[in-house]
Amino acid sequence: MLNDCITKERLPFEDQRRDLAQVAREMFTRKMTNVAGGNISVKLTPKENFSYDGYDYKAGKDYLIMTPTFMSEAWYANLSVSQILVIDLDTGEKIAGEGRVTREINMHEEAYKANSQIRVVYHSHAKNSMFWATIGQDMPNLTEVTSVNVPLGKIKCLPYREACTKELADLVHDELLKLGDKAKQNIFLLNSHGVLITDTDLHAATEVLETVEWNAEIAYKQAIFKKIGLIDGYKSCGKTTTGFLDD
Repeated sequence: MLNDCITKERLPFEDQRRDLAQVAREMFTRKMTNVAGGNISVKLTPKENFSYDGYDYKAGKDYLIMTPTFMSEAWYANLSVSQILVIDLDTGEKIAGEGRVTREINMHEEAYKANSQIRVVYHSHAKNSMFWATIGQDMPNLTEVTSVNVPLGKIKCLPYREACTKELADLVHDELLKLGDKAKQNIFLLNSHGVLITDTDLHAATEVLETVEWNAEIAYKQAIFKKIGLIDGYKSCGKTTTGFLDD
């Protein structure tokens, strides 16, 4: 619980920062991103005031814990608790942690602005999903887990905007606004860049990433089978489907 997040012997949000460090490491070792990047943030709201190292944390105020820039390239995502940064969500200022804030924080900030129920923003360069992102096409949603158990619906590829730019951050914000309540659990393909997941829980977002990555490979192979005439359409849950491409 966040009201138990600080004692004289513990770092601010220590348990949550340790959990994020472990998730980031698993993302890298399970090849859900590459050394070119990836970043994850989690929004935390403490239930009581506390102070640490000269900074006063306020109850009811939103903070981010976030992986540092170059987490993959410099450290292969093998991060310590203290390398998970603490950031004031209102100002973007780093409050605590070893390392620098990623330039892609603007994309995270705009995602949180789009829907107050979003608690996690998760960006990676997952290989199979990158295939669909690079060709600029929506990904057919075919597996049971991604279309039924975790009903993601349309897996949309956003138009190309250069990484780290305000234009990309604004696009993400506007597209999440269009989703309304569905923005609480969603994945976008970022054209030629990677994927962006929004969710209410860090581990749920991790599940979305990995299951969509499996779906990406299955959709790719089915697309080939369609092209050479081995199947007459995309197949899912025992029937022919559009894979949500017509939504």
